[in-house]
Amino acid sequence: MTTYLALIYSKDMDWDESRPADMSGDYAEFGQAAAAVLRGGNALHSTATATTVRVQGGKGGDVLTTDGPYAETKEALTGYYLLECADLEEAVKTAAMIPAAWSGGVIEIRPVVTFA
Repeated sequence: MTTYLALIYSKDMDWDESRPADMSGDYAEFGQAAAAVLRGGNALHSTATATTVRVQGGKGGDVLTTDGPYAETKEALTGYYLLECADLEEAVKTAAMIPAAWSGGVIEIRPVVTFA
């Protein structure tokens, strides 16, 4: 079995101000349907809460922080799931069930590298 990270990109949301009730049921339904392969997942706060960190001058150099995401995009990273699937085909089938995949967003799947 391979672990895949399913990154959810969709319209940026402020979870403190609104919780889309119409999508909550869809995500609960996905969680039940994919329970056998789900190993974790969460929504992320809006990009307004993001902080970008860089170290200038190499290891031990000056730490520089910037508010917000590194790049401005139409779709923001809004959440993720960890999926443990037999292969990429199963991961794609599972990712296609994530509500953002069919409601204006996109799901990026990447295999997770496990270091010994």
